[in-house]
Amino acid sequence: MGRKWNNIKDKKAEKDKNTSRIYAKFGVEIYVAAKKGEPDPESNAALKFVLERAKTYNVPKHIIDKAIDKAKGAGGEDYNELRYEGFGVGGTMVIVDALTNNVNRTASDVRAAFGKNGGNMGVSGSVTYMFDATAVFGIEDKSLDDVLEILLEADVDARDVFEEEDVTIVYAEPDQFHAAQEAFKAAGITEFSVAELTMLPQTEVKLTGEDKAKFEKMLDALEDLDDVQRVYHNADLED
Repeated sequence: MGRKWNNIKDKKAEKDKNTSRIYAKFGVEIYVAAKKGEPDPESNAALKFVLERAKTYNVPKHIIDKAIDKAKGAGGEDYNELRYEGFGVGGTMVIVDALTNNVNRTASDVRAAFGKNGGNMGVSGSVTYMFDATAVFGIEDKSLDDVLEILLEADVDARDVFEEEDVTIVYAEPDQFHAAQEAFKAAGITEFSVAELTMLPQTEVKLTGEDKAKFEKMLDALEDLDDVQRVYHNADLED
């Protein structure tokens, strides 16, 4: 389990280096969530979730406010939520989630990112069956026993709880995200090193050498696309 957490952590650390890009993507995600429902996180669970994620990436308040204010206005852009599935070198599997106002552009860009880097797009369902949708929390300054007690008292059934590098990691069912989050907040935990809904691979593929370099180049190409929000994969890229 630990290695899967490292992949999430390393991905977040890499995104933190590209603040302008991640802020722009969060702006779109916040706008879409606010546009679909009430622009108030207390009555819009999707918006509340996105804002919690934004906090872990230190998205500035003015970007959040701008996106919500835009959603309050009449008209505005319409976005489609899309999921692409594909394969990389060495039998790796990749899931790409996107928000786009131009489906044809996004499909073409994603296909090109795969194709130019030794990969290829698959059909819907060709990859997702090998991943598990998972709520993941990273909690600092609380021991594993403390976290287990919080979850037990709140009747939240976690898939797995373990410690890694001074962080207690919690894996739970996706529909338990808000229950777990509220339980932690009730216990005084308001800051998370990660608070995500992610896709965890059931198995991983170790990549080294040229294959590793090619796969990382493909990941960069996908994540650099403005329409792409998140990329999940089953590659073990640790040295």
